[in-house]
Amino acid sequence: MAAPTVGGIKLPMGDGQIIRLPRGASLTDLAEKIDVNPAALVAALFAMGEVVTATQSVGDETLQLLGEELNYTIQVVSPEDEDRELLGRFDIEFGEDNGDESDLRARPPVVTVMGHVDHGKTKLLDAIRNTNVVSGEAGGITQHIGAYQVVAHPGEDRERPITFIDTPGHEAFTAMRARGAKVTDIAILVVAADDGVKPQTIEALNHAQAADVPIVVAVNKIDKEGADPAKVRGQLTEYHLVAEDYGGDTIFVDVSAKQGIGISELLDAVLLTADAALDLTANPDQDAQGVAIEAHLDKGRGPVATVLVQRGPLHPGDAIVAGEAHGRVRAMLDENGDLLSEAGPSRPVQVLGLTTVPGAGDTFLVVEEDRVARQIANTRQARERNAQLAQQRGRRTLEDFLKQVERGEVEELKLILKGDVSGSVEALEDALLKLDVGDDQVTLRVIGRGVGAITENDVNLASASDAVILGFNVRPEGKARELAEREGVDVRYYSVIYQAIDDVEAALKGMLKPEYQEAQLGTAEVREVYRSSKFGNIAGCLVRSGEIRRNAKARLIRDGVVVAENLSVESLRRFKDDATEVREGFECGIGLGSFNDIKVDDVIETFEMQEKERA
Repeated sequence: MAAPTVGGIKLPMGDGQIIRLPRGASLTDLAEKIDVNPAALVAALFAMGEVVTATQSVGDETLQLLGEELNYTIQVVSPEDEDRELLGRFDIEFGEDNGDESDLRARPPVVTVMGHVDHGKTKLLDAIRNTNVVSGEAGGITQHIGAYQVVAHPGEDRERPITFIDTPGHEAFTAMRARGAKVTDIAILVVAADDGVKPQTIEALNHAQAADVPIVVAVNKIDKEGADPAKVRGQLTEYHLVAEDYGGDTIFVDVSAKQGIGISELLDAVLLTADAALDLTANPDQDAQGVAIEAHLDKGRGPVATVLVQRGPLHPGDAIVAGEAHGRVRAMLDENGDLLSEAGPSRPVQVLGLTTVPGAGDTFLVVEEDRVARQIANTRQARERNAQLAQQRGRRTLEDFLKQVERGEVEELKLILKGDVSGSVEALEDALLKLDVGDDQVTLRVIGRGVGAITENDVNLASASDAVILGFNVRPEGKARELAEREGVDVRYYSVIYQAIDDVEAALKGMLKPEYQEAQLGTAEVREVYRSSKFGNIAGCLVRSGEIRRNAKARLIRDGVVVAENLSVESLRRFKDDATEVREGFECGIGLGSFNDIKVDDVIETFEMQEKERA
């Protein structure tokens, strides 16, 4: 294969060797790998119809296309591999227990509660941990992720702790549910005995089965009228969940969260499933590692992260890095707000002392010193920023740009998302970006996201970018509200996330250019043609159907064939008087402006374009 020449520069051809690049890499990064001038790669992409600077973050597809052109195989390193390579520089292994089997100890199971939006998941957790979260939730729907540890058979010789992860229960939170399943050992599928299997039940079941975790079914609301637990068992057999009563291996427990019936049996079922199907062990003596379940910005305490320790002990004073955040553990609190001096495997705790709010689902680990934590966090921040730049830019060729110019400017709705916890912000963004209004005339872009109150910086960004701010369970701080009113920035507040999604979808549909459809008004048959030196040919007509309106659009039909399009009724008369409309059965004179090719027996058809309502 001959080496391509661009702008007088001969580009070296590869022999198919693999080049590994991080997400959001620039042409300069690629140029260093293949020992070529970055300007030559810029020229090569320009020749392919892509306008990119040498230091700009480039999308994965663009890099791979350029690699094919030069006979290189470009491999974009996955975020997991990037992180593994980053931690490898500091001799840190994440996700594995150090030592041998003798160092491993049994740990409590981690359970995620899933199911339909109103089948009583939160009430069931209330019954388990004897707290009342529902009263503080908008619409009785869980809006946040929380993690709690309870003890089965307290005060007995066989008492054992179980960790519960409480996830929101609607399809809008798909990403959060999937994330919950990744750290989960066992899933409890809650199905209401009076309502049966619903679409969200199936969705939750799919997440749990995709994560390959054992499932315990809690048939809730057995105290309600019309409850039929046997029907639920029958319905779930269609989804390969066969109850032990029917010869299967799935434990079904009949419960009533409201009456407190079956709660102890449910905990026993979880422990039995853990003992029979899983080998839950972890090293409690290595440096702590785990996952950030949730995080929010507290006005008095700063960033607060709820983390699930997966291995090792976590102590106050440990140097910690969680995603792009780092710091020292200033204090650890349990679900009741009590201070802890140590958190072992499967223990959820709130951690204070981080520099920023980590993302829900970010991994955390303890390192030897602050310097290492800061370096890891800074590298992750830069990497994520480059990846986002490449993703936001997307592939936009010259051909795409010309097509957009031809059909008019593409409308774009820009949003800034602020919420009280990172998981809700992330889930809201995920749901919004999946919205489809069935047209490529409008696009949606999230230009800013964050945790905490709406600040003046958010308002300034919205003002400069002509964006809308969506606040989820947050309000403006200080003078941000006055600034928003002064700058005319649209700030919308929500406490239930589905309303935000519905409003944005309606806004996107409203931005679409209107679609029109033709509506026929009437037809007139030409009986006589009168010639006028002033107005040209005038058609003496009989209105056959509908009505003829002055200035309406018209077409001329002769022997069933359209002779002329894009005409209009320039003049309309009844005898010697001007008329605005003439109805069916009446005679009139019609002038079609400068169009004079009118013959007897022609049909003039009039119509108007009406805006089509979008589905």
